[in-house]
Amino acid sequence: MKKIMFNDRYGLTYAVIEGRKTMTRRIVPTKTRLRRALAIIHDEPHGTEQEEYMKSARYKVGEIVAVAQKYEDVEELSYLLRDPFSETYFEEVNIGDEPGYRNKMFVKSGLMPHQIRITRIKCERLQDISDADCLKEGIRYFPEINTFYFEDIRREEGFYFDNPREAFAALIDKVSGRGTWASNPWVVAYEFELVK
Repeated sequence: MKKIMFNDRYGLTYAVIEGRKTMTRRIVPTKTRLRRALAIIHDEPHGTEQEEYMKSARYKVGEIVAVAQKYEDVEELSYLLRDPFSETYFEEVNIGDEPGYRNKMFVKSGLMPHQIRITRIKCERLQDISDADCLKEGIRYFPEINTFYFEDIRREEGFYFDNPREAFAALIDKVSGRGTWASNPWVVAYEFELVK
């Protein structure tokens, strides 16, 4: 089983686990764009940008993917953490010694308690996102003051906007780097549902 990572600082992993985030956009890799450009230059067969970039999709419709979390954040794995004051201290397994304990890049997908199923895939420019899709991306709506927002969990602050597109533009620049929204790259958009 493959795994997928979401940003923890802006609460996106928890938004997936809570069912608030049901869509993610991943930038089409540079090598995929270069491969298509070379095919055009050398007059080789090639499809439209959408067709070519859809081929680069890491996940397929119907595929179940593990949601990566640091081992220290997964309560179900606490029984594998050795306690020097317990009678099981000399067991060979100590999840605290694993590289994935504090870095979810190194976790094993089979140990992850939450999975998603990919339900739909599309390819588009980043700025083609609809207001509805912005909300599926984890942007929250605060009806009492008619505003859209996301949070920086590390700094314990929120960012508030008049519409969901402005909020998503700011979030994608925080997650993928300043200028991402303005550069309007091709993205593969995955829609998914939480299955576990």
